[in-house]
Amino acid sequence: MSFRIVIPARFASSRLPGKPLRDICGKPMIERVIEQAKKSDAEEVIVATDSNEIADAISALDIRVCMTHENHQSGTERLSEVIEQLGFDDEQILINLQGDEPMMPPVCLNQVGQALEKDSNVKMATLCTPLTDIEELFDPHAVKVVRDINDFALYFTRAAVPWSRDCFNQLPRELPKNQDYQRHIGLYGYRAGFIKQYLEWQSSDIEKTESLEQLRVLYYGEKIKVITAEIPPGPGVDTIEDLNRVCEMITK
Repeated sequence: MSFRIVIPARFASSRLPGKPLRDICGKPMIERVIEQAKKSDAEEVIVATDSNEIADAISALDIRVCMTHENHQSGTERLSEVIEQLGFDDEQILINLQGDEPMMPPVCLNQVGQALEKDSNVKMATLCTPLTDIEELFDPHAVKVVRDINDFALYFTRAAVPWSRDCFNQLPRELPKNQDYQRHIGLYGYRAGFIKQYLEWQSSDIEKTESLEQLRVLYYGEKIKVITAEIPPGPGVDTIEDLNRVCEMITK
């Protein structure tokens, strides 16, 4: 069983309009993302977009483009339409690579795909990377994940978890030396049938509270495999400051 990469690319963005077409050192961002995807072992790279401008910008790159509806609320919903359009069977492995991740290492894409290829019982997989900075641990924008002994997620949260009573109830706070903290990386792999199942579930209270869609999976009793990334990804692009930082990194 091989895997395919689907890149959802939405033109409208409240913080950075036209984000996929923003220039990064002479190329639109979506092209940079596609280049990283093509370096992986994926059987195929597909862009799912609601924008003719985006489709036109990548028309010479020899990849499949799926034109999708404008009213999707998430990349997962856009993937579901791709599954329907292309008729993928329930066991097809799909990796959801966001169109604003131009610094995603190909090895990370392979790791997620391989996690599903190696174990037919795994329906969903994602990545994490060690968290070693106390400020990042307490940053609600950095999502933390706690895993069980088999590297399945116990919980995702924006809070500083696990809470160290001894180290965090005093100032200055320090990271406990005996605790393995992990930051979640928002790269997901699924079996196509599981995406359909996910979208049939109603959103859960914990998902709404934390504003983390992956908590819906845990709420309904399913598992998410969480692998430690071999290479931590570079920054994604949400703001103009992020864009400038990525340009600087590529230039160097």
